[in-house]
Amino acid sequence: MKHQVRTVVYGAMLLASLASLSACAPLIVGGAVMTGVMATDRRTTGTQVEDESIEIKVGNAVRKELGERIHLSVTSFNRQVLLTGEVRTAADKERAEKLAQSQENVSAVVNDLAVMPVSSLSQRTKDTVTTGRVKAAFVDAKDLQVNAFKVVTQRGIVYMMGRVTSREAKRATDIARSIGGVTKVVRVLDEISEQELQRLSRPTP
Repeated sequence: MKHQVRTVVYGAMLLASLASLSACAPLIVGGAVMTGVMATDRRTTGTQVEDESIEIKVGNAVRKELGERIHLSVTSFNRQVLLTGEVRTAADKERAEKLAQSQENVSAVVNDLAVMPVSSLSQRTKDTVTTGRVKAAFVDAKDLQVNAFKVVTQRGIVYMMGRVTSREAKRATDIARSIGGVTKVVRVLDEISEQELQRLSRPTP
């Protein structure tokens, strides 16, 4: 049964992520499957909705101004925005950060855009597969909850966001580093105590 769940999650993540390479990405696919399979997100429902809105607003604002000069991935967790991808100039990188910071409800921006030519479609496909493999490995781990993390891969670099304990952060990092094709792991995590994790894990009355 564990293997079947892992296979379903990996397949769903891969299909949804591959679809996101297109401008007409059916974003509902990955979210719907993940919600049905895994544990509850550790953010409040309101914060989850807000993070989704932030990702859309930041992405639209940056792409509207920089257009094809940037390959951009926007990930928001607890109102903290992670920018990854490639830009042509340092000025474009700085401008993208300012545009992200100017959006409503954004509390902080982590700008890891690389100043270099935009990545190829083949590289992005490899990154999509890597993200799926990392998440599948998290599902296999008995001491991790995959929905506690957001995972993004760019040029073999795996970025992890989430509300996790130091134990979970170390475990997830070790797992990600063991995946073939991963060149580096970057943690943009909100650390919580084991006591806080127990509180969050209690069923809501």
